[in-house]
Amino acid sequence: MALSGEYADEKAGWVAKQLATIDETGTTESVDVLGNRVVVFTYRGRKSGKLYRRPLMRVEHDGVYAAVASKGGAPDNPSWYYSFLGNPEVDVLDGTVEHSGVAREIEGAEREEWWKRAVAAYPPYAEYQTKTDRLIPVFLVEPKA
Repeated sequence: MALSGEYADEKAGWVAKQLATIDETGTTESVDVLGNRVVVFTYRGRKSGKLYRRPLMRVEHDGVYAAVASKGGAPDNPSWYYSFLGNPEVDVLDGTVEHSGVAREIEGAEREEWWKRAVAAYPPYAEYQTKTDRLIPVFLVEPKA
C-alpha cells in the first residue's frame, strides 16, 4: 500500500526539477545523475508528518533498494536520514513501478556488502566517504511481508 497524505513543497531547486521531469514523463528513467539511474523514495517527515520525495541513486539487488545518506560527503546526515529512522515505511518508484517497503539502517558486514554495490552503481560515493569523518549511513528498503 502506497503512503498517502499531504506532500511538502520541495525547497531544493535541482530536486524539484528532477521530480518535475519524472512527473511529466511518468518514469524515473527520464532522470539521471552523471549517466546513472535514480529512483524516488517517498517518506513521511518526522516532524511535519508530510510526505517528501527524494531522488537518490538506484542501488538495487534482488528487489531490495539501498538509500545512501551521503549528502555529497557533508559532515552531517541529510534530513531524510532522521525521517527514515522515525518513520521507516517508504515507497520506492523505480522506472514506472512502485514498491512499498520498510527501511532499516544497516551496519557491519551487511553494510560493507551494500556499500560495494552502492559504489559500483555510483562511483562518486567512494569520494564522498573520503570527504567526511562520519561513516555514511546506508538503509535498506525491503519489501513489506
